[in-house]
Amino acid sequence: MRATVTPLRIGLAAGASVSAVLRTPEQASAVFVFAHGAGAGMNHPFMADLASALGERGIATLRYQFPYMEQGSKRPDDPATAQAAVRAAAAQAAAHLPGVPLYAGGKSFGGRMTSQAQASQPIEGVRGLVFVGFPLHPAGKPGTQRAAHLAKVQVPMLFLQGTRDTLAELELIRTTVADLGERATMHVVDGADHSFHVLARSGRTDAQVMEELANAIAGWIAR
Repeated sequence: MRATVTPLRIGLAAGASVSAVLRTPEQASAVFVFAHGAGAGMNHPFMADLASALGERGIATLRYQFPYMEQGSKRPDDPATAQAAVRAAAAQAAAHLPGVPLYAGGKSFGGRMTSQAQASQPIEGVRGLVFVGFPLHPAGKPGTQRAAHLAKVQVPMLFLQGTRDTLAELELIRTTVADLGERATMHVVDGADHSFHVLARSGRTDAQVMEELANAIAGWIAR
């Protein structure tokens, strides 16, 4: 499916701004405001490939940088700064695609900052959240404290989680999602780690996993 790719700037407080890219297929059925993870920005191949795969399924994406990534820093923004960027990106997506159903979320850190923003004050127009690998706990330190705020999120949520994800032990994330009730859905990607990489011996490729992720997101949005 043909798509239009538009570079953007998203204005933040005090005259600051961050770069973004809007990928819009013909007759978009939804738009996903897609935040990056802590260690790589919006142009990482995983981000670009998933945006492309979603575009093929009629879903527009707005990828954007958090301020620290825009500045070339390795230290993630504090939650207030990151959440302000999430809100600004969602507003930009809504302005460019008025009337198109709006969803938000992201990879790891980006998804968690989006849910924290939604929990503190609903993001205008957002119909649901998508977590591409929710970072439930630090590696080797199982726990669920990072998910406490999700109880305050009142829109539907989709969790995409790999069985080898060291930042979300499978049974812990299963319990977390189950405790959220009907508004939460989890799609398990067999053999995938936190980066959604699969081992060669699994018999699958990362490209096949990417298709699985895109299908899961598109199917959930359609429902």
